[in-house]
Amino acid sequence: MTSLGIGRRDSAALPAWTYAIAVFGVGLIVLPPLALVVRTPWETFVEQVTSPSSLDALRLSLLTAASSTALCLVLGVPMAVIFARHDGPLVRVLRALVLLPLVLPPVVGGLALLYTFGRLGIIGERLHDAGVDIAFTTTAVVLAQTFVALPFLVISVEGAVRVIGTRYEEVAATLGAGPSRTLWKVTLPLVFPSLLAGLVLAFARALGEFGATITFAGNAPGVTQTAPLAIYVAAIDDPQAAVPLSLILVVISLVVVVGVHSRRRRSGPGAL
Repeated sequence: MTSLGIGRRDSAALPAWTYAIAVFGVGLIVLPPLALVVRTPWETFVEQVTSPSSLDALRLSLLTAASSTALCLVLGVPMAVIFARHDGPLVRVLRALVLLPLVLPPVVGGLALLYTFGRLGIIGERLHDAGVDIAFTTTAVVLAQTFVALPFLVISVEGAVRVIGTRYEEVAATLGAGPSRTLWKVTLPLVFPSLLAGLVLAFARALGEFGATITFAGNAPGVTQTAPLAIYVAAIDDPQAAVPLSLILVVISLVVVVGVHSRRRRSGPGAL
């Protein structure tokens, strides 16, 4: 197996049928992106991905994904630390609710955001009376992306905080460090690899968000039309025209996955 580029972590033998099933699973995941490469109209690739509409959609996607990732960082780290350090019934319920977007259909999440921050929403109605509208704006895109991406960061950081335990924090406390200083100087540096992995995964999830965005933010070019939405619109009229921008997102996602995996290997088992 080593001659085929398959490294072995131990000497335990695996049944042959596991390799057969694994090959099928790998093919199921790998072949569709390869099909995009094969079907890409390379003669017009540069022209299509550099068109004003494609550049606007890609630029908006990167900007909103970066903004939502920053928001995930601010909101997610405190939640992750609290979930890791407390285990009461209330915390377990709140944790389940925070992780709900992981399994919730994105369109349902978009409807939930719409009835929260829309003009007739429980919060949006009051904001509208104050002259502030969130739905169908760029801000709505950021909120939708944050809604679906936040659990990825929370899970990554929470797991790492649980693994390191409290012994280092207790030592810092005996040396006179307060809770805030301990968090900044001890806890966060120890979980930094997992924090970085969570940020990258949150960014990737935000970049690919579609359902919640189109439901809560709409599909206005230059305002709320992100790259996934632009691909969807293009695919309706001409699926071939949607391939170049789709391939760009595949490449970005691949870079993200490779970066996270490489970081994990360098950081050891503590990284997620």
